Amino acid sequence: MSLFAKVVRAMRNIAPLELADLSWDNVGILVEPPFPAPNTSRVFLTIDLTPQVLEEALSDPKVGAIVAYHPPIFRAMKRLTTADVKQDMVMKAIAKGVGIYSPHTACDNCEHGVNDWLASGLGKGAVRPIVPFDNPPEGHPSAGTGRFFEFEQPTPLSTVIERVKTLTKLQHLRVASNDAAYQQLIKTVAICAGSGSSVLGPVDADLYFTGEMGHHDVLAALAKDTSVILCEHTNTERGYLSAHLKPALEKQLADDGVDVYVSQVDKDPLQIV
Repeated sequence: MSLFAKVVRAMRNIAPLELADLSWDNVGILVEPPFPAPNTSRVFLTIDLTPQVLEEALSDPKVGAIVAYHPPIFRAMKRLTTADVKQDMVMKAIAKGVGIYSPHTACDNCEHGVNDWLASGLGKGAVRPIVPFDNPPEGHPSAGTGRFFEFEQPTPLSTVIERVKTLTKLQHLRVASNDAAYQQLIKTVAICAGSGSSVLGPVDADLYFTGEMGHHDVLAALAKDTSVILCEHTNTERGYLSAHLKPALEKQLADDGVDVYVSQVDKDPLQIV
Protein backbone atom coordinates (compact mmCIF):
# COMPACT_ATOMS: atom_id res chain seq x y z
CA MET A 1 0.00 0.00 0.00
CA SER A 2 1.38 3.42 -0.96
CA LEU A 3 1.96 6.14 1.61
CA PHE A 4 -0.87 8.16 0.09
CA ALA A 5 -3.30 5.24 0.41
CA LYS A 6 -2.36 4.86 4.07
CA VAL A 7 -2.92 8.57 4.68
CA VAL A 8 -6.32 8.46 2.98
CA ARG A 9 -7.35 5.54 5.20
CA ALA A 10 -6.15 7.36 8.32
CA MET A 11 -7.88 10.63 7.41
CA ARG A 12 -11.18 8.85 6.84
CA ASN A 13 -10.95 7.50 10.39
CA ILE A 14 -10.06 10.89 11.84
CA ALA A 15 -12.63 12.90 9.83
CA PRO A 16 -15.13 10.65 7.98
CA LEU A 17 -16.19 12.21 4.68
CA GLU A 18 -19.88 11.66 5.44
CA LEU A 19 -19.50 14.47 7.99
CA ALA A 20 -18.59 17.00 5.26
CA ASP A 21 -21.13 19.37 3.73
CA LEU A 22 -21.21 17.68 0.34
CA SER A 23 -23.81 20.13 -1.00
CA TRP A 24 -20.92 22.45 -1.89
CA ASP A 25 -17.64 21.19 -0.45
CA ASN A 26 -15.04 19.24 -2.47
CA VAL A 27 -13.42 16.82 -0.05
CA GLY A 28 -11.46 13.58 -0.13
CA ILE A 29 -8.90 12.52 -2.73
CA LEU A 30 -8.24 15.44 -5.08
CA VAL A 31 -5.03 14.28 -6.74
CA GLU A 32 -4.13 10.58 -6.92
CA PRO A 33 -0.83 10.11 -8.75
CA PRO A 34 -0.76 7.02 -11.02
CA PHE A 35 2.93 6.54 -10.19
CA PRO A 36 3.43 7.34 -6.49
CA ALA A 37 6.86 8.61 -5.54
CA PRO A 38 8.97 5.75 -4.12
CA ASN A 39 10.61 5.70 -0.69
CA THR A 40 8.42 8.42 0.82
CA SER A 41 7.68 8.53 4.53
CA ARG A 42 6.35 12.01 5.29
CA VAL A 43 2.90 13.61 5.30
CA PHE A 44 2.75 17.36 4.72
CA LEU A 45 -0.05 19.39 6.36
CA THR A 46 -1.27 22.83 5.32
CA ILE A 47 -4.39 24.97 5.49
CA ASP A 48 -4.00 26.53 2.04
CA LEU A 49 -2.05 24.92 -0.79
CA THR A 50 -0.54 27.92 -2.56
CA PRO A 51 2.31 27.73 -5.10
CA GLN A 52 4.75 28.72 -2.35
CA VAL A 53 3.47 26.04 0.01
CA LEU A 54 3.54 23.43 -2.76
CA GLU A 55 7.15 24.31 -3.48
CA GLU A 56 7.94 23.79 0.20
CA ALA A 57 6.30 20.35 0.10
CA LEU A 58 7.77 19.15 -3.18
CA SER A 59 11.28 20.27 -2.25
CA ASP A 60 11.28 17.53 0.39
CA PRO A 61 11.87 14.13 -1.29
CA LYS A 62 10.38 12.33 1.72
CA VAL A 63 6.91 13.89 1.19
CA GLY A 64 4.50 11.51 -0.53
CA ALA A 65 1.18 12.95 0.60
CA ILE A 66 -0.22 16.44 1.13
CA VAL A 67 -3.25 17.02 3.36
CA ALA A 68 -4.59 20.46 2.41
CA TYR A 69 -7.43 21.48 4.72
CA HIS A 70 -8.94 23.81 2.11
CA PRO A 71 -9.55 22.04 -1.21
CA PRO A 72 -7.15 23.46 -3.81
CA ILE A 73 -9.55 22.23 -6.51
CA PHE A 74 -13.11 23.55 -6.47
CA ARG A 75 -14.07 24.24 -10.08
CA ALA A 76 -14.02 21.76 -12.95
CA MET A 77 -10.92 21.80 -15.14
CA LYS A 78 -11.35 21.48 -18.91
CA ARG A 79 -7.62 21.42 -19.64
CA LEU A 80 -4.30 21.26 -17.81
CA THR A 81 -1.86 24.06 -18.60
CA THR A 82 0.92 25.82 -16.76
CA ALA A 83 -0.75 29.18 -17.39
CA ASP A 84 -3.41 28.42 -14.75
CA VAL A 85 -2.12 28.42 -11.16
CA LYS A 86 -4.40 25.61 -9.92
CA GLN A 87 -3.78 23.41 -12.96
CA ASP A 88 -0.04 23.99 -12.70
CA MET A 89 -0.04 22.86 -9.05
CA VAL A 90 -1.98 19.70 -9.90
CA MET A 91 0.45 18.78 -12.66
CA LYS A 92 3.50 19.43 -10.48
CA ALA A 93 2.12 17.19 -7.73
CA ILE A 94 1.36 14.40 -10.22
CA ALA A 95 4.79 14.75 -11.82
CA LYS A 96 6.41 14.30 -8.41
CA GLY A 97 4.11 11.38 -7.55
CA VAL A 98 2.60 13.21 -4.56
CA GLY A 99 -1.10 12.84 -3.70
CA ILE A 100 -3.37 15.59 -2.38
CA TYR A 101 -6.24 15.01 0.07
CA SER A 102 -8.63 17.59 1.52
CA PRO A 103 -10.86 17.04 4.59
CA HIS A 104 -12.24 20.61 5.03
CA THR A 105 -15.76 20.53 6.54
CA ALA A 106 -15.33 16.90 7.60
CA CYS A 107 -12.59 18.19 9.93
CA ASP A 108 -14.84 21.00 11.10
CA ASN A 109 -17.72 18.71 12.01
CA CYS A 110 -15.96 15.61 13.41
CA GLU A 111 -15.20 14.96 17.06
CA HIS A 112 -11.86 16.48 18.08
CA GLY A 113 -12.03 18.59 14.93
CA VAL A 114 -11.38 22.25 14.27
CA ASN A 115 -14.41 23.58 16.14
CA ASP A 116 -13.68 21.40 19.17
CA TRP A 117 -10.12 22.75 19.14
CA LEU A 118 -11.49 26.32 19.23
CA ALA A 119 -13.77 25.43 22.14
CA SER A 120 -10.89 23.82 24.04
CA GLY A 121 -9.18 27.18 24.52
CA LEU A 122 -12.06 28.95 26.22
CA GLY A 123 -11.84 27.43 29.69
CA LYS A 124 -14.02 25.13 31.79
CA GLY A 125 -17.45 24.44 30.38
CA ALA A 126 -19.69 22.17 28.35
CA VAL A 127 -19.65 21.93 24.56
CA ARG A 128 -22.08 20.50 22.03
CA PRO A 129 -22.75 20.87 18.30
CA ILE A 130 -24.94 23.75 17.17
CA VAL A 131 -26.53 21.40 14.65
CA PRO A 132 -25.93 17.76 15.69
CA PHE A 133 -25.86 14.97 13.11
CA ASP A 134 -28.80 12.55 13.27
CA ASN A 135 -26.77 9.45 12.37
CA PRO A 136 -23.10 10.19 13.00
CA PRO A 137 -20.51 7.58 11.99
CA GLU A 138 -18.95 5.27 14.55
CA GLY A 139 -16.52 7.03 16.82
CA HIS A 140 -18.09 10.43 16.30
CA PRO A 141 -21.30 10.48 18.41
CA SER A 142 -21.05 14.23 19.06
CA ALA A 143 -20.34 15.26 15.47
CA GLY A 144 -22.18 18.24 14.02
CA THR A 145 -21.97 21.73 12.60
CA GLY A 146 -20.41 24.45 14.76
CA ARG A 147 -20.10 24.29 18.53
CA PHE A 148 -22.10 25.81 21.39
CA PHE A 149 -19.99 26.37 24.49
CA GLU A 150 -21.36 27.16 27.96
CA PHE A 151 -18.99 28.33 30.70
CA GLU A 152 -19.20 26.77 34.15
CA GLN A 153 -18.96 30.33 35.49
CA PRO A 154 -19.74 33.53 33.53
CA THR A 155 -16.45 35.00 32.31
CA PRO A 156 -15.61 38.61 31.38
CA LEU A 157 -15.26 39.20 27.65
CA SER A 158 -11.77 40.63 28.25
CA THR A 159 -10.69 37.27 29.72
CA VAL A 160 -12.18 35.37 26.80
CA ILE A 161 -10.31 37.65 24.39
CA GLU A 162 -6.99 36.85 26.07
CA ARG A 163 -7.71 33.12 26.00
CA VAL A 164 -8.48 33.27 22.27
CA LYS A 165 -5.20 35.13 21.67
CA THR A 166 -3.34 32.44 23.57
CA LEU A 167 -5.03 29.62 21.66
CA THR A 168 -4.52 31.15 18.23
CA LYS A 169 -1.11 32.71 19.02
CA LEU A 170 -2.38 36.06 17.73
CA GLN A 171 -1.41 39.47 19.09
CA HIS A 172 -4.53 41.18 17.75
CA LEU A 173 -8.17 40.24 17.21
CA ARG A 174 -11.13 42.11 15.78
CA VAL A 175 -13.78 42.53 18.46
CA ALA A 176 -17.27 44.03 18.38
CA SER A 177 -19.16 44.64 21.62
CA ASN A 178 -21.67 47.04 23.09
CA ASP A 179 -19.44 47.12 26.19
CA ALA A 180 -16.46 49.29 25.29
CA ALA A 181 -14.55 48.04 28.35
CA TYR A 182 -15.08 44.41 27.32
CA GLN A 183 -16.34 43.50 30.79
CA GLN A 184 -19.59 41.90 29.58
CA LEU A 185 -20.04 38.58 31.36
CA ILE A 186 -20.04 35.75 28.83
CA LYS A 187 -21.96 32.58 29.64
CA THR A 188 -22.53 31.14 26.15
CA VAL A 189 -20.35 31.14 23.01
CA ALA A 190 -21.37 30.06 19.50
CA ILE A 191 -18.32 28.86 17.55
CA CYS A 192 -17.67 28.32 13.86
CA ALA A 193 -14.25 28.02 12.23
CA GLY A 194 -13.61 30.05 9.08
CA SER A 195 -16.58 32.06 7.86
CA GLY A 196 -19.30 31.85 10.48
CA SER A 197 -22.21 34.09 9.52
CA SER A 198 -24.56 31.41 8.16
CA VAL A 199 -23.98 29.05 11.10
CA LEU A 200 -23.90 31.59 13.92
CA GLY A 201 -26.53 34.09 12.79
CA PRO A 202 -29.56 32.06 13.93
CA VAL A 203 -28.00 31.18 17.31
CA ASP A 204 -28.74 33.02 20.54
CA ALA A 205 -25.47 33.39 22.47
CA ASP A 206 -23.55 36.02 24.42
CA LEU A 207 -20.61 35.76 22.03
CA TYR A 208 -19.88 34.69 18.46
CA PHE A 209 -16.36 33.32 17.92
CA THR A 210 -15.30 32.81 14.29
CA GLY A 211 -12.81 33.82 11.62
CA GLU A 212 -14.81 36.30 9.59
CA MET A 213 -18.32 37.77 9.30
CA GLY A 214 -19.88 40.34 7.02
CA HIS A 215 -20.24 43.92 8.25
CA HIS A 216 -24.03 43.76 8.44
CA ASP A 217 -23.94 40.38 10.15
CA VAL A 218 -21.79 41.90 12.90
CA LEU A 219 -24.26 44.79 13.25
CA ALA A 220 -27.12 42.29 13.51
CA ALA A 221 -25.27 40.48 16.30
CA LEU A 222 -24.70 43.72 18.23
CA ALA A 223 -28.38 44.59 17.84
CA LYS A 224 -29.23 41.57 19.99
CA ASP A 225 -26.35 42.32 22.40
CA THR A 226 -24.15 39.50 21.12
CA SER A 227 -20.45 40.34 21.09
CA VAL A 228 -18.22 39.11 18.26
CA ILE A 229 -14.60 37.90 18.11
CA LEU A 230 -13.04 37.64 14.63
CA CYS A 231 -9.57 36.17 14.11
CA GLU A 232 -9.46 36.22 10.26
CA HIS A 233 -10.53 33.13 8.36
CA THR A 234 -7.60 30.72 8.51
CA ASN A 235 -6.39 31.84 11.94
CA THR A 236 -9.31 29.86 13.38
CA GLU A 237 -8.06 26.75 11.56
CA ARG A 238 -4.26 26.74 11.36
CA GLY A 239 -3.50 25.92 14.99
CA TYR A 240 -5.59 22.75 14.73
CA LEU A 241 -2.99 21.19 12.42
CA SER A 242 -0.26 21.08 15.07
CA ALA A 243 -2.51 20.72 18.10
CA HIS A 244 -4.77 17.89 16.88
CA LEU A 245 -4.36 16.67 13.32
CA LYS A 246 -0.60 16.04 13.43
CA PRO A 247 -0.72 13.85 16.58
CA ALA A 248 -3.88 12.09 15.35
CA LEU A 249 -2.20 11.15 12.06
CA GLU A 250 0.99 10.10 13.86
CA LYS A 251 -1.07 7.77 16.03
CA GLN A 252 -2.92 6.30 13.04
CA LEU A 253 0.35 5.76 11.12
CA ALA A 254 2.52 4.72 14.06
CA ASP A 255 3.20 1.24 12.68
CA ASP A 256 4.20 2.51 9.23
CA GLY A 257 7.27 4.58 10.07
CA VAL A 258 5.61 7.79 8.84
CA ASP A 259 6.25 11.26 10.21
CA VAL A 260 4.00 14.30 9.85
CA TYR A 261 5.19 17.82 9.04
CA VAL A 262 3.22 21.07 9.28
CA SER A 263 3.99 23.75 6.69
CA GLN A 264 6.07 26.69 7.86
CA VAL A 265 5.18 28.76 4.79
CA ASP A 266 1.38 28.55 5.05
CA LYS A 267 -0.11 31.67 6.67
CA ASP A 268 -3.22 33.81 6.60
CA PRO A 269 -3.04 36.16 3.59
CA LEU A 270 -4.26 39.11 5.68
CA GLN A 271 -1.79 40.71 8.05
CA ILE A 272 -2.45 43.52 10.53
CA VAL A 273 0.23 46.22 10.11
